[in-house]
Amino acid sequence: MDPLDVLVVAPHPDDAEISVGGLITVSRRQNLRVGIIDLTTGEPTPHGTDERRRCETEQATQILDLSWRSNLGLPNRSLQPSLEARRRLAEVFRQTRPQIILSPYWLDAHPDHVAASTLVDDARFWSKLSRSDLEGDPFWPPLLLHYFSIHLRIHPSASFVIDISDSIEEKMSSVGAYHSQLIEGRSDMFPTVLDDIRDRARYWGWTIGCAFGEPLVNREQIGLASLQHILR
Repeated sequence: MDPLDVLVVAPHPDDAEISVGGLITVSRRQNLRVGIIDLTTGEPTPHGTDERRRCETEQATQILDLSWRSNLGLPNRSLQPSLEARRRLAEVFRQTRPQIILSPYWLDAHPDHVAASTLVDDARFWSKLSRSDLEGDPFWPPLLLHYFSIHLRIHPSASFVIDISDSIEEKMSSVGAYHSQLIEGRSDMFPTVLDDIRDRARYWGWTIGCAFGEPLVNREQIGLASLQHILR
């Protein structure tokens, strides 16, 4: 397959859409190749089934016009950064060869999200190893960024915020595809889960003077060739 420009690693189907659905749309409009690797099926859940979740994921994938998507089928609710999981994700990195990986933020109340963040770090390192029995050629993904998919009521600082003002509707449509997770069985009293997702995007947009935004965190420095790259 052709290498990806951006690969989003999501603990469960819907995490990528909730956290960076706008960025994915912006990137696809710029003709970047964007993929998602879901680590688990996300099931069981109160209103979902494996088949229903697959259908919802397919609908969201079409809305976002993804270049590639797959699922590792690791255990939901008990995701661990095991050696076997590390191997399988490292082989995905070698297969897709992304220039940018988007990973969950490393602090959260959800154990799967914390485990996924650690797993990405570990698999990224393994992906570059030579003289190993991993499938594919060694590859070091150059840039690792972290998105907020956080259940804790905390407010970490973003390294930068992406303007998604022109893609908020696509983001919300992709999120809404997960009816069994975010709509069915939920209270219809204000604010709904969809209200919260949209309002968070509105807040992050406010921080950079635009309508809607999505935050990202980088633990390493990002190099710029010119100040023109940050001028608006």
